[in-house]
Amino acid sequence: MNPPPSSAEAITRSSKSNFALAFLALPPERRRDLTTFYAFCRVIDDLADQPGRSPEEKKGQLSEWKRALSESFDGEPPLAAEVRALRAKYGIGAELLAELIQGCEMDLVPARYQTSEDLLRYCYRVASVVGLASIEIFGYQNPATKEYAIELGYALQWTNIVRDVATDFANGGRIYLPLEDFARFGITPEDLALRKGGPRFGELMAFEAERAESFYARALAKLPPEDRHSLAPAEIMRRIYHRLLKKMRRDGFRVFEKEYRLGKLEKLAMAARVLLGC
Repeated sequence: MNPPPSSAEAITRSSKSNFALAFLALPPERRRDLTTFYAFCRVIDDLADQPGRSPEEKKGQLSEWKRALSESFDGEPPLAAEVRALRAKYGIGAELLAELIQGCEMDLVPARYQTSEDLLRYCYRVASVVGLASIEIFGYQNPATKEYAIELGYALQWTNIVRDVATDFANGGRIYLPLEDFARFGITPEDLALRKGGPRFGELMAFEAERAESFYARALAKLPPEDRHSLAPAEIMRRIYHRLLKKMRRDGFRVFEKEYRLGKLEKLAMAARVLLGC
C-alpha cells in the first residue's frame, strides 16, 4: 500500500474533489494558499474516517491538530506550520478552524440527528466554517459575504447528505438526515438497511432537496454585488452542487441504485461561465 500524500499539492491532486475546480478562479498566490487550506480540510476529514483506528485514537490525532493550530511542537502533524502561516496571513482564527475539527469529531460515532437544527449545527462546522475561512483567502469587501458563506455551506452539505444517504448508511450506519423527517414520512433505519426506495422515500428526499434549495436561494440573495468577482470560486461550487441536486431530483433520487456525479466537461463548462460572468 502506498503511503498517503503529504504535501498540500499532492493531497489536492489525489482528492479529485469539486472543490479543487474552484482553484481555477484564483490568482497564483491565492491559489497556492487555498491549496494549503483545502489540504488541511482533507487531512482532518480523512483522520476522522480512516479505517482500522478506534474513535479514541482518532480523537487523539484530531486533538493534536487543535493544538497545532496555535503552537508548534515536536512531532506536530505535517502541514501544521503551513496552516499556522496561512492563519496569520489572512487573520483566520484558530477557534474557527477548531470548529471544523469538532465537526469531524462528530463523525467518530454513528451519526444520528434528531432535528434539522441538530443537523445544521453539524453542517455549520464541517461546511460553513470551510466557507468562512475560504472567503478570507478569496478576499471580500462586504461583511454580508459571511452570511453568504454560511448559507452556501448549508446548501452544499445538505446536497452531499441527500446524495450519500445510501453510502453513509453502509459506512457504519450513519444517518445524517433528521430523524424527525424520517418519522414524518414513515421511513425507518431498517428501510435503509433493506435499501428500500418507493414513494415515501421519494417524498422524503424531495422534502430534503427542497430544503437545500432554500439554502441555495438564501445564499444567492446574500451575495454582495461588489464581491461577485472575488467569490467566483464559491460561485463555481454553488453552480456545480446545485446542478447535482437538480439532477438527482429529475432522476427520482435513485441513490440505492447509482452514484450521482457530474461529468468533468459539464463542470468545466459551468466554471467557464462563472469566470466569464455569465
